[in-house]
Amino acid sequence: MLSYRHAFHAGNHADVLKHFVLFEVLRYFNRKDKPYWFVDTHAGAGRYDLQGQAAAKNAEYAEGVARLWDRPGLPAPLADFVTLLHRLNQGGVLRRYPGSPSLAAALIRAQDRMRLFEMHPADVQVLGRLFRSTGRQVQVSEQDGFAALIGLLPPPTRRGVILIDPPYEVKTDYRRVEDTLGQALKRFASGSYLVWYPLLRRREAQQLRERLRRLPAPAWLQVELRVRAAAATPAGMFGSGMFVINPPWTLHATLDAVMPALRDCLALGDGADFSLQAQLP
Repeated sequence: MLSYRHAFHAGNHADVLKHFVLFEVLRYFNRKDKPYWFVDTHAGAGRYDLQGQAAAKNAEYAEGVARLWDRPGLPAPLADFVTLLHRLNQGGVLRRYPGSPSLAAALIRAQDRMRLFEMHPADVQVLGRLFRSTGRQVQVSEQDGFAALIGLLPPPTRRGVILIDPPYEVKTDYRRVEDTLGQALKRFASGSYLVWYPLLRRREAQQLRERLRRLPAPAWLQVELRVRAAAATPAGMFGSGMFVINPPWTLHATLDAVMPALRDCLALGDGADFSLQAQLP
């Protein structure tokens, strides 16, 4: 089932949380000269035109990234993230929103590598064109990212950031996230794994949040942003979360400082809040 197109949701509150966490993790990895791999199991189209037909249909970005675009007084890490978004646009106008591949491409160094997987035939063609001039540094594959990931681990550099953010359009995605992480940790226990998941009243979504914490991970961090009360959206997404295995030691303090501002910027109604939990060495 390949009906999901992220272009309809680009730049929404879930993207902001996901990409801010990714931004912070990659910045941390850049502190050391040693190269690393970035792997994206569900890469999408890689970049999105917010004024295009798909993104404009629901204009979810208006209640997401647009609220940060010219916002004064943001905490420094969040302001740095917005500065990068400005750099990826032109003339101070919010026109493009980077998917995870474009965001990562703006941050990795010459010695680093990207491996991008996408199954939707239209999106993978767009993704391939976006990175066709990057040579061996970025490889795009029309493959099942869950299965392909295991074959890549461990990366030759023994340093890696792996993003797993399926659309969860089928219930089996929830179980596959858990199973894939279990296999991945056996092959590459020291990797940094970033898992995005929606906050829904669906049973599978609620169970995943608990099961992630029971994985045999050396250390983990879980941050969730609720933009409205769960009761206000009985059949829809009321927020999202990021589960980070082997997080940078700086990430907890950064999120502790940033999440109050992110909650206030992105709140869509009563009940907006955040939570931050961690099991650190």
